[in-house]
This record gives sequence, structure tokens and C-alpha cells, in this order.
Amino acid sequence: MKLVEKQRLERNRRLRIRSRVKGTADRPRLALCLSNKHAYAQCVNDDEGRTLAALSSMSKHLRSQHIKPNREGMEKLGNLVGELLKERGISQVVFDRAARSYFGCVKVFADAVRSQGINF
Repeated sequence: MKLVEKQRLERNRRLRIRSRVKGTADRPRLALCLSNKHAYAQCVNDDEGRTLAALSSMSKHLRSQHIKPNREGMEKLGNLVGELLKERGISQVVFDRAARSYFGCVKVFADAVRSQGINF
């Protein structure tokens, strides 16, 4: 399969998921983004266009922990994101996995956030 075709299919998956997933004030969108070196998670209210909480492996207090976008790192990041959301008073979110399948790192992250008491 050519690279252009893969990119087109990924773009379509991303748009299909985002058409169903909308963040509101009651249930903000928890967006997960993974690169080859880092992981980013943010909680967004799409109605107002505001980021309510954000955390990444590049955050100042997390750089020393060397969180990588693998299963172990995503479990750590998921626990930290869950704690951050509880501190901000957010108990329910809508999970935006972008174009990624719900498998591996994405599933580990989601399970770690759920273990902190956040409902999807």
C-alpha cells in the first residue's frame, strides 16, 4: 500500500472518530496523541475551545521520569492524567483516540485513567 493511501485512510479514520466525539463542559474530550518519542494528553471543552488540563512526557516535572510512549510509560502517564483530572474536578470524559486503534498503548492509557476513577 502506498504512503499516500495510508495517509488518506488515517485521515478518514480520524475524521470519522472526531465526528462522533465532542467535548462539552459536562464531559470534556480527553485527547491522546502519541509520537515516536513523546506522549501528550489533554482534556478539551470543544464548546468553548478551551483546554482544561494537559500533560505530556515533556512536562518539566515529568522529564526526570523519562516517560516513553510504550506500555509502561503510558500506564504512568494515564495515572498522572487521572489524578490531574480529579484535582480539576472532572469525573467524566469522552475518550478521543484519534486514528489509533484501541489496542496496546492506547488501551493501557485508558485503563490507567479509569483506575483513577474517571468514567469514559
